[in-house]
Amino acid sequence: MKKKSKKQKKKSEKSQKKRTSQNKSNKGVIYLQVHPQQLVTGCILTKQVTGKTKHPIIEQDTVIKEKHIKVLEHFQIKKVEVSDKLQSGQTYTPEHLQITDKSSEPPVQRKSKASFASLYVNTVAYYKEMFKKWQSGSNLEIHHVRQMMNPLFDYINEIHLDLFLLHQFASKKDYFYHHAVSVALLSAYLAKKLGYQQEWKQVGMAGLLADCGMAKLNENWLTKESQLTIAEYEEIKKHSTLSYRMVKDIPFVTQAMKLSILQHHERMDGSGYPIGVTEEKIHPYAKIIAVCDTYHAMTSERIYRRKQSPFKVMAEMLKLKYKKFDFTVLQKFIDSLMNVTIGTRVQLSNKQEAFIIFIDPNIPTRPIVRVIDTEEIINLDEKQAIFIEKIISD
Repeated sequence: MKKKSKKQKKKSEKSQKKRTSQNKSNKGVIYLQVHPQQLVTGCILTKQVTGKTKHPIIEQDTVIKEKHIKVLEHFQIKKVEVSDKLQSGQTYTPEHLQITDKSSEPPVQRKSKASFASLYVNTVAYYKEMFKKWQSGSNLEIHHVRQMMNPLFDYINEIHLDLFLLHQFASKKDYFYHHAVSVALLSAYLAKKLGYQQEWKQVGMAGLLADCGMAKLNENWLTKESQLTIAEYEEIKKHSTLSYRMVKDIPFVTQAMKLSILQHHERMDGSGYPIGVTEEKIHPYAKIIAVCDTYHAMTSERIYRRKQSPFKVMAEMLKLKYKKFDFTVLQKFIDSLMNVTIGTRVQLSNKQEAFIIFIDPNIPTRPIVRVIDTEEIINLDEKQAIFIEKIISD
C-alpha cells in the first residue's frame, strides 16, 4: 500500500481541521440520511434537495412541514439529509422505516370514475326531464329528487378532484341542467368538509333546487345566445324567490333548506338579491351554495360566456373575499381544491404541460410546477405572465 505524500498528508490534515472546525461551529450537530417517509414536521434540512435537472426542489435549512414531505414523495426522492435536532431543539430519532409489500395487502374496493361519470350524465338527463315537467306546471316531488341524487351523493368520498372538474361535462346547450346537479354535489362536498356530518345532504339538495324557479320564467332566456338585457336580467333575478315558492309548502324540505334556496344569491356586503341582506342574516347553507354556484358558473362553457380555468376563477373569487363570500367557506373550498391538485397534470397558458408539485397556502392560485418535457421548475408567482389554463384529468 502506497504511503501518502507530504502534499497529500498536508491536504488531509487541512481537510480534517476544516471538518473539526465545522463541527465546533455547529455545536456537535449530527447529519442524518433518512427516507422522506421517516421525516416529521420540525425536521431541518441540512442539504438542499435537487431533482434530475439539478434545480433545487427544497432549499437547505428548510423546516419540514407536511407539504414538503408530499413534494419529496412526488419526486420519488429516496434520501434527504437532516439535522439530529428538530426546530424545537429536541433530539430527532427517525423511526424504523418498514416498507410494506403492497401486493400482499387486500385490494381496496373503490367506486370507479367511469361509473360515476355515467351516473352523473344520466342524472343530468333525468333532472332535465323533471325540469321540463315543472315548466308544464307539475309539482315538485321531493322524494323523486332525493331518489335521483342519493346515488351520486354516495360517491362524495371517492372522487375529490373530479368534483372540481364537473364543468368539463357541461355543454353550452345543457349547461343549466349540469349546473344544478354540479352545484348540488359541490355544495354537499363542501358542507361535509366544513363539518356538517349530519346535514351535508340537505345542503346538497338545497344546491340542486336553488334554481328550480327558473322553470317559471321565459324558457327563451335560458337558451338565449346573446347577453341578457337589463330588463331580462332583472326578471331572471326573481328565480330565487320563485324557487323558494316551489318548496315552501313541502313538509320534507327543512326551513334551513328553504331559506338557503331563497338566499343563495345574497352577498356578504348586501349587494346580492332578492332582498339584499348582509352577512349576519345570510343562512350558513346559503353561503356554501353561493361559493359553489359561482365556481361552477365561471368554470363552465356557457352560451354567451367562455369558461375560465379553476385557478383563475379561484384568484378572482379571492379578490372578493369578505365582500361577496364568507371567507371561512371560500378558504375551505380553495384548500379542498388545492389539496387534491398536488401531483396533478395541468396545461399552462404557454401550452406546456406540467405537474403541480407545491402550493403555497398564502398564494394558492400560483403554485410551483414541473414542466413535463424539460423538467424545468417554474414558480408561477414569479412568472406572472404564465398561468394554469386547465387541469388535465386522467
